[in-house]
Amino acid sequence: MNPAIAMSERSLHYLELEEKYSAHNYHPLPVVLNRGEGVYVWDVEGKRYFDFLSGYSAVNQGHCHPVILEAFIEQARQLTLTSRAFYSDQLGEYTKYITGYFGYDRVLPMNTGAEGVETAVKLCRKWAYEVKGIEEGKAVIIVCEGNFHGRTTTIISFSSDPSARKNFGPYTPGFKTIPYDDPAALAAALEDKNVAGFLVEPIQGEAGVRVPKDGYLAKAKALCREAGVLFIADEIQTGLARTGRMLACDHEQVRPDILILGKALSGGMIPVSAVLADDEIMLTIKPGEHGSTYGGNPLACKVAVSALQVLKDEKMMENAQLRGEQLRKGLAGLQSKHISLIRGKGLLNAIVITHPDPEAAWELCLQLKDNGLLAKPTHGDKIRFAPPLLITEQEINAAVDIIGKSLEALG
Repeated sequence: MNPAIAMSERSLHYLELEEKYSAHNYHPLPVVLNRGEGVYVWDVEGKRYFDFLSGYSAVNQGHCHPVILEAFIEQARQLTLTSRAFYSDQLGEYTKYITGYFGYDRVLPMNTGAEGVETAVKLCRKWAYEVKGIEEGKAVIIVCEGNFHGRTTTIISFSSDPSARKNFGPYTPGFKTIPYDDPAALAAALEDKNVAGFLVEPIQGEAGVRVPKDGYLAKAKALCREAGVLFIADEIQTGLARTGRMLACDHEQVRPDILILGKALSGGMIPVSAVLADDEIMLTIKPGEHGSTYGGNPLACKVAVSALQVLKDEKMMENAQLRGEQLRKGLAGLQSKHISLIRGKGLLNAIVITHPDPEAAWELCLQLKDNGLLAKPTHGDKIRFAPPLLITEQEINAAVDIIGKSLEALG
C-alpha cells in the first residue's frame, strides 16, 4: 500500500472515531495531532505545524514546556488529589505565591475558566448582599454585548451569541447587557442602585479580538468605583502575558476588584483557574458555600506556580509585546485585498477576511493548514492569530510567509 495513502487512512480513522462516538459540539479542522513542543505541533502523519491558536491561549508558555512538565511529573508521582476536606503541603504555598504575584489578599482556586466566572458571579452577589446592602435577590451584574465568558447555563444567560443561547432556556436572571467599549452606556447602567458588579473582558477574544479604545478600562473602573460597584475582569484569555503585559488591564494601570484567571495558569497541562480578590470581598464566602472536588488540588498548585514562574523567568511578556508588533506589521505588509482589518495587542491578534464567499475564512484556515500553520475562524469572517509567547523573530517571519502564500489561494 502507498505510504501516503496509509497515513491518510490513519488520520481518517481518528476522525471517524470522533464523528461516531463524540458529541458534535465542536467543528474542528481536519487535522489529527499527537505531539507538541514549543510553538509547534505534529499530526499523526508526522507533519509539523505552527500552532497559532495555542489552545485558545491556554498554552502561552509553549507545548510541553520542560520546566512545567518536570513540576507536573514530580508532583504526579507524589500526590495529585486530596480534596479540600484536608490540607495539603502545596495549596498554602500556591496561595501565597499567586496572591503575591498579582497583589491580592486571597485566592479561590477552581479548575476551568467557566468555573472561575461562575465563582466571580457568586462572590459578587454575596458581597452585594452582605457588604453593600442590596436587598437579597435583587443584585444586578452588568455585562457587555459580544462577550464570551463560557458556556454554563448562567453564563449563556447573558451571552448575545444565538448559538450559545438558542433552546437552552430558561435563562438565569440578574444581568444587564450594554454595548462594549461604551463608557456612557456603563454610566447610565450604573444609575441602578441594585448594580453590584461590572464583568468585562479587557479585550473580547472570541468576538474576534475586539480591542477597546485607549482609556476605556480606566474610565470603566473609575465609574465603578464612584458607584460602589465591583469591577470584575475576565483575564482568562487576555491575561498571563498574552497581550504584552502580565494582565491586559495593566495597559491602563487598572486593578480589578475581582480578577479571574485560567487557561495558561497551568501552561496547558491541566485545567486550573483562579479568582483573586481582597478580604472584604473574598471573606464573604464561608465554609460549605462554594467549592470544587479538584479545586486547589496539589498537582494543579505545583503546576500553576511553575507556569507563572516560567512567564517571568523567560520574559514572555516582553517577547509577546515585540513579536506582536512584528506580526501585525508583517500582516499589514502583505497588502492583501482579503484582509480588511488587523487588530490586537501583544500576541493576541486577529484579521477580518473580506471575500464574496462567506466560507472564505474557513477555506483560508484549510489553506493555512496545508501550508503548515493552524488557526481557526471565529464568528465567520475573523481568524485569530495567537501563537505561544516564546515564538522567535524568525518564526514570526516564516509564519507571515505562510499566511501570505495561503491568502493567494483566495484569488
